Amino acid sequence: MDITTDIQSLTTFRRSSGEFIKQLKKSKRPIILTVNGKAAAIVQDAAAYQHLLDLAARADADEGIRQGLEDVRKGKTRSARQFFDEFEADRGLRR
Repeated sequence: MDITTDIQSLTTFRRSSGEFIKQLKKSKRPIILTVNGKAAAIVQDAAAYQHLLDLAARADADEGIRQGLEDVRKGKTRSARQFFDEFEADRGLRR
């Protein structure tokens, strides 16, 4: 982050939004917009934002796998047959 270019007032951003869009595409760094000297919003290049979304989705999948493996290690699993037998019994379903 470069505080001289990556932190700007919302008013400045509104006046020169085209230039800021060029900066976003070139630098791939987000711009922090301030209102009355306090951070209010972050503007980011669409491709960089998509990259963050992809990373978050992968982290979610990795965490789900980690939790599943931990359940197996702790013996907190049951067979699919056992699950479906219980599911059907709880709902009064018959085959």
